[in-house]
Amino acid sequence: MKAKLAIAGLITCAFLVPAIGYAADEHDTDRQHPKAFVKDSAITMQVKTKLAAEHLGSLAKIRVDTDANGMVWLRGTARSQEQIDRAVSIARHTEHVRGVNNQLTVKKDD
Repeated sequence: MKAKLAIAGLITCAFLVPAIGYAADEHDTDRQHPKAFVKDSAITMQVKTKLAAEHLGSLAKIRVDTDANGMVWLRGTARSQEQIDRAVSIARHTEHVRGVNNQLTVKKDD
């Protein structure tokens, strides 16, 4: 099951990354640097895919954002410090990530 989810995530990522790249037109007036936006989105997608493959129970409560410099921001809650440490480790070991700002807190499910 874990392998199937990981493969599904990678396939999804493989289709979304080029689509995001084609959607970013160099003449986009809404953003100053659309190529940087696409790169940031790709990093965010990679981190989310890896977290999904880990089956962290509180994944839905972890928000992932990436800034223009490749810095990943993790916000939200997890069930244990162990899950937080694993999420940070996953983000750090993702390609093109230059650093991780961990703002996750432990919150036991009610």
